[in-house]
Amino acid sequence: MFTGTLHHPGDPGFEEACFGRIFNARRPSDRTPAAVLEAVCEQDVVEGVRLALERGWQVAVRSGGHSWAAWSVRRDALLIDLGGFREMAYDATTEVVTATPSVKGGDELNPYLGEFGRFFNGGHCPSVGIGGFLLQGGQGWNARGWGWAAENIVAIDVVTAEGELVRADETRNSDLFWAARGAGPGFFGVVTRFHLRTRPLPGHLGHTVHAYPLDLFDEVMTWLHGMHHTVSELVEIVALTQTPPDLDEPVLLVTGVSMTDTPEQAAEALAPLHANPYADRAIFRIEAQPTTLAAQLDNQRAANPEGHRYLVDNAWLTGPADQVVPAIREAFTQHPTRQTFTIWFSMAPLRELPDMAFSLQSEIYCATYVVHDEPERDAELRDWLDGAMAAMRPVTAGQYLGDSDFTVRQLRFMGDEQWLRLQEIRAARDPKGLFAGCLSTGAVTNTNHWEQ
Repeated sequence: MFTGTLHHPGDPGFEEACFGRIFNARRPSDRTPAAVLEAVCEQDVVEGVRLALERGWQVAVRSGGHSWAAWSVRRDALLIDLGGFREMAYDATTEVVTATPSVKGGDELNPYLGEFGRFFNGGHCPSVGIGGFLLQGGQGWNARGWGWAAENIVAIDVVTAEGELVRADETRNSDLFWAARGAGPGFFGVVTRFHLRTRPLPGHLGHTVHAYPLDLFDEVMTWLHGMHHTVSELVEIVALTQTPPDLDEPVLLVTGVSMTDTPEQAAEALAPLHANPYADRAIFRIEAQPTTLAAQLDNQRAANPEGHRYLVDNAWLTGPADQVVPAIREAFTQHPTRQTFTIWFSMAPLRELPDMAFSLQSEIYCATYVVHDEPERDAELRDWLDGAMAAMRPVTAGQYLGDSDFTVRQLRFMGDEQWLRLQEIRAARDPKGLFAGCLSTGAVTNTNHWEQ
């Protein structure tokens, strides 16, 4: 029946099929799927959905395995794992690349596209699969200038709740196309291929890094808050606190990566970040130095090591500096483990979003990644993270699905109008609730939990 492999509970290899491809070593112990289908082709997916319909199972999907909360592992559902289904094809005439969901954006897709002088703004961590990343909106490289990766989806091939493989784009099955760009794990179908618009590979990447002691956190972040919207849209701006390998204490890093064609353009684009009035108090400074995408991916790989336990949360922030900076101070300056890091990601000036399910953003994205290797500390570290995020409530507009865990807390993740539309499409496309949807301890409401 299947070209791939169907695993049932008790079969040899079932546990590995359930959990082996989950990036986060903090894995669920209270959820067991009804079966796991390791699909290797589109027909496997079609047959898997039809089997679930026949058996009365729900369906959950795994592409890259990077969901922090392991959205894909659902009790008594069929888990369709796409890890063994990896295909890419580039059309030089249309400059569109077709890729299956489990293809890794940094490790596989962009090296492939680089052979053609093209680029796709996939996830920063190179081992992230494009499937969940794109369904959640796709906060990829230089999102502030190039937009969300989901905006570059021109079509999807998707297996519906009826077990039919269809093409969805702006004119065919346009409701599915609209929903796929932002519904995340709440999408009611299995995408088997993405058709993606690519862009020219930047001719020159430059980067700037200023490292500051944490006792300058308020001053530096207040300055950055007031000026980041003035920087060229060709620059990705990220401030983060982390403990570098060669230091004993965490530092505040203000970074910029320019996506230009010449060194001169890079220097001009990054210059506003060099005008930091506290630059002479930096621990070290790198300014407009040449870099490569490979080097940047190596940095991301080092910050997101495999085989560790992760607790992650996030918020879209809004408000003046005198409110935002104090609200984020704990998350940035009181890290509970050496490998913990917190990012401040600029999206300013905000671009108008196209008509798609993804519809909630603000000028600043903040996320904390607690990384550790001590299972006995999970509860303690979760308490710390909850407290750090609670401090941000007065300036929180919502959250991004990619770094969320609805079993811990729920925040708004799309606009009210879009949320209602998504429910209407789901009712029409998946009236029996075949697809498991977002993992949550209660109903998903698209509201900030403290406002309910």
